[in-house]
Amino acid sequence: MSTAGLSQARLGRMHDVMVGYVERGEVPGLVTLVSRRGEVHLNVIGRQAIGESPPMQRDTIFRISSMTKPITAAATMILVEECKLRLDEPVNALLPELAERKVLKRLDGPLDDTVPAKRPITVRDLLTFRMGFGQMLAPPDAYPILSAANEQQIGMGPPSPSTMPVPDEWMRRLGQLPLMHQPGEQWMYNTGSDVLGVLIARASGQPLETYLRERIFEPLEMRDTGFSVPEASLDRLATSYWTDPASGELVVYDEARGGQWSRPPAFPSGAGGLVSTIDDYLAFGQMMLSQGKHGGERILSRLSVETMTTNQLTPEQKAVSGLVPGFFDNHGWGFGMSVITRRDDVAAVPGRYGWDGGMGTSWYSDPKEEMVTILMTQCAWTSPRPPDVCLDFWTAAYQAIDD
Repeated sequence: MSTAGLSQARLGRMHDVMVGYVERGEVPGLVTLVSRRGEVHLNVIGRQAIGESPPMQRDTIFRISSMTKPITAAATMILVEECKLRLDEPVNALLPELAERKVLKRLDGPLDDTVPAKRPITVRDLLTFRMGFGQMLAPPDAYPILSAANEQQIGMGPPSPSTMPVPDEWMRRLGQLPLMHQPGEQWMYNTGSDVLGVLIARASGQPLETYLRERIFEPLEMRDTGFSVPEASLDRLATSYWTDPASGELVVYDEARGGQWSRPPAFPSGAGGLVSTIDDYLAFGQMMLSQGKHGGERILSRLSVETMTTNQLTPEQKAVSGLVPGFFDNHGWGFGMSVITRRDDVAAVPGRYGWDGGMGTSWYSDPKEEMVTILMTQCAWTSPRPPDVCLDFWTAAYQAIDD
């Protein structure tokens, strides 16, 4: 047994399970990382693309989609600590587009059948996804508001950097639409993080990518994390796939060269725009686990990390919200990430926090077990439920604990 309390034999079992996914062709390749008490165990399996392509490497770059959200939340909290933002202050001064909101009387109603918002949207509403607007698990034309939002190209589907307008135009388009629910009423996915990206830029006076680089990526030495991949590193960017529902086959979603992440986007999406490597994201996950510290440098205060990783939703909000049925039975939501609230599975350690990226990635830090665990694949999930490779990774990582 190692000083980290991980069984080598059981880590071997995890390796074998992961190899199976590549051998069966369910994913072309993957990288997994289990770090406990500073001891790091990696698996690098398969290839960066289907067919004759470079082997997967430790420093392969992945599109991390919604694993962007926790980073955006951390960047917001830096500004809160500097008193440039306040959690319960309306965002109207910096985001006038969101002032004096109208709210739909009913979700399936016409866009002009509205009532005034009972109160302004706050920074806390954005961090906790309670602004009253977000993605829905429904066909794009299921409701008039969804049709209108999709027409405006404000990011209601999978990450698609090349289709989004510049931040000011994006805010203008969002500001033309009514809210789906009253601010603070219920949790709705995704849009809050994109709004935070614009808010961070306006509050800091810097483009979002510059602010993230100077305040998070450079201090954490996250050299390969950003909103696009430079030409010199494109041979390390995995090809992105999704599953064609008709054939069940993997088809290309985004190529490495000439793809949507091969050039800087007009809109740097705080909800889903980043690319990263497993070691880069380990630096972020370990900083969170170390309560805001990285080496000798403090990125966030311990108190900010504790706030971010504590469930912020009331039982009433949970009851009317959720990505999938039952999600909030054993999860809460902090700032930009989920928190496990109930022990009902091997890996479900209460207090474990993190989030998944729908294009094939997953990260959680676990204060109780002193672990950071990350999975990176290049295959998008076909439903909001994590795929088997993700579920088996979490089970395999936690069954390896040997103390």
